[in-house]
Amino acid sequence: MNTNRRAIWSWCFYDFANSPFTTLVVTFIYAAFFTTTIAADKFEGTLYWSRAVTATALTVAFLSPFMGALADRGGLRKKMLFITTLICAIATAFLTTVLPGETFKALAIFVVANVAFEMGMVFYNAFLPDIAPPEKIGRISGFGWGLGYFGGLLALVVALFAFIKPDVPWFGMTKELGFNVRATCLLVSGWLLVFSLPMFLWVKDQPAQQGNQSSLFAGTIRQLMGTFREIRNYRQIVRFLIARLLYNDGLITVFAFGGIYAVGTFNFTLTEILIFGIALNLAAGLGAFGLGFLDDVLGGKRTIELSLVGLGAATIMAVWAPSKTWFWIAGILVGVFSGPNQSASRSLMGRFVPDDKENEFFGFFAFSGKATAFLGPTMFGLATEYFDSQRAGVGSVLILLIAGYFVLRSVDEQEGIQLAGRTG
Repeated sequence: MNTNRRAIWSWCFYDFANSPFTTLVVTFIYAAFFTTTIAADKFEGTLYWSRAVTATALTVAFLSPFMGALADRGGLRKKMLFITTLICAIATAFLTTVLPGETFKALAIFVVANVAFEMGMVFYNAFLPDIAPPEKIGRISGFGWGLGYFGGLLALVVALFAFIKPDVPWFGMTKELGFNVRATCLLVSGWLLVFSLPMFLWVKDQPAQQGNQSSLFAGTIRQLMGTFREIRNYRQIVRFLIARLLYNDGLITVFAFGGIYAVGTFNFTLTEILIFGIALNLAAGLGAFGLGFLDDVLGGKRTIELSLVGLGAATIMAVWAPSKTWFWIAGILVGVFSGPNQSASRSLMGRFVPDDKENEFFGFFAFSGKATAFLGPTMFGLATEYFDSQRAGVGSVLILLIAGYFVLRSVDEQEGIQLAGRTG
């Protein structure tokens, strides 16, 4: 196992590199700009954005197990991470070209960028069990998530003070047709390309599995079929992934529609959304850092359970919030508990995966996060449309969080570690 400090830092920096995509494009700036400026109105924008998120989820769910197994057999994990990173960066840059009214052009480019981003996370997450000692996997996962949130925070600060807030944005860029807002996508693209370099320079990949590379695809299919036949040997992984399938749907909905909810229900301006996003990223980064150490003490399962209780309380508060002040409090709580939820989910999976199938099982990890991810956005969109209120859409998130919590309680963490042949 490669446990050198440079590899760990380089791996963590990829979180720093790619988090601005989620923060600026998926959640706060571009999502809000799409619903208020590109789409005809905020309700049509909310509906179309939910469908784009759903399309991404289904595509990733379909591709991730096979592509993960392919990376295992061919020793292609690092190459696939590089390709998906490049596609995401290029597509994100092209979002800058979308003008108001070009709704479907925006959606098509966004789906390409988002699918590439999510597929890259399959290969990136699969490095965790290789670089992290078992007794430190929680804090290293938490450090990566925390560094990612601070990357998103810093990118938001740059976007706010260089692109959005000034009367004359940096480099003399025009505000006509919202170009200064669209140009934040160039910031995200360049950020990803620059700060992902340490990952590709200093983190080593595992060699290809022995066998005839000409039959790589056929061997990958056989490997997947073999995994399904042996699924009873991985029963704790199955239980955990079912739980994550549910509660992660809730998180996806929060991340995809947080900015939209702030605009549509509380009349946040774009500047207020950016400040709100900065606060959330700061809270999430601190939460991921702090509870990453708790993860190694209490275990991943208990850390996730604690985070779900906190997220449930924050969701109730967000639905009830009578003012911006209360919504701010709810948002900060979402930040504090979402970071540890994601970090501990990744570290728990890292404890459960067999040594020779990291990419394949992190493909299933991605599958669990996306296979039914249409539920949350679809429930949000339909509830918003039916009740003519985004509060009803946010309320639907609570159902998914509660269901995930109760399924997670059936997971035996120690048995899962033993079945994987890992220690710690």
